[in-house]
Amino acid sequence: MTPEQFLYHEARLLDRQQYEQWLELFTEDATYWLPLEQGQKDPYETSSIIHDDRTLLELRVKQIRHPRAHARQPVARTVHQVGNVVQLAEANGELDIGSTLTVVEFRNEKQRVYGALVEHRLRPYSDPRAGSTFRIARKRIDLVNSEGELDGIAILL
Repeated sequence: MTPEQFLYHEARLLDRQQYEQWLELFTEDATYWLPLEQGQKDPYETSSIIHDDRTLLELRVKQIRHPRAHARQPVARTVHQVGNVVQLAEANGELDIGSTLTVVEFRNEKQRVYGALVEHRLRPYSDPRAGSTFRIARKRIDLVNSEGELDGIAILL
């Protein structure tokens, strides 16, 4: 599987609401980060919209499915459009991949659109079912409107 195919696969899992399978794409030491500020270098020096480790990602997935998680009900329908996939770097067998992301969300009779620049750190992984593929060691999503009014993000990007 190429890095580009992997990103398309990740997007499809999210759009089909296969959140548990999406979570399996992440390494045990993974981070998932939505910086608050454009060009933010460090998630610890400045507040972030989201800065999760694997445990917090697992909690997000459980909350999506929980019947009393009213803020997430009904579950949003989404379309993730991944584009402009480029390799940024390679070190220690891991690939840094850059891409653009447009997400259309429909929930509670409202449609919202998010745009972002995304960076994935992909770690090679051999899957007995899928063969040679990747796992996500780091995902950074820089929303184009991160410093604007976001009105609560109840979806996974």
